Amino acid sequence: MGKLIATTQATLDGVIDPVGEWVQPDGDHGEYSFERQARSGGLVLGRKTYEGLAAYWPSKTGKWAEMVNSMPKYIGSHTLSGDLPWNATSLEGRLEDSIPRLKDEVDGDLFMHGSGEFAFALAEKGLVDEYEIYLNPLVWGQANLHVLGDRGTIRMQLEDVRRFDSGVVLLTYLAG
Repeated sequence: MGKLIATTQATLDGVIDPVGEWVQPDGDHGEYSFERQARSGGLVLGRKTYEGLAAYWPSKTGKWAEMVNSMPKYIGSHTLSGDLPWNATSLEGRLEDSIPRLKDEVDGDLFMHGSGEFAFALAEKGLVDEYEIYLNPLVWGQANLHVLGDRGTIRMQLEDVRRFDSGVVLLTYLAG
């Protein structure tokens, strides 16, 4: 049975969005992240994140684009259903049923990027097994979107800390 891993990039001041303007994908932390996700069973995304990524990635090239574009995507949505463009399928039924079933059916772990409202809904129901926060060594000072948004408290237990030569620190938490 695979795990559902919520992963995100963050700044020291807690900013996760907009990622594209400040994140540094190169370096040993990027290689580590790429290798983990390349072995995964797919992505779990909320509708808004799915639509944003689907508008961006299909026109891109390179190893990240090749991986992301070919990877299966599983979308949590009240408005989308069935097979979707960009190698995606809508999760059917209640999340409490569809996520554990997906973890059983898919070979490998599943990764979730972004997906604020959806991520919180999964976390609140205890469906996220692990949280990976790549803490970047900078203060952005703009925006203030937190990992799960300002929706409520989700307790976590620190599992691991990994320091990269790039200065990025990976904090891994288990659902508490």
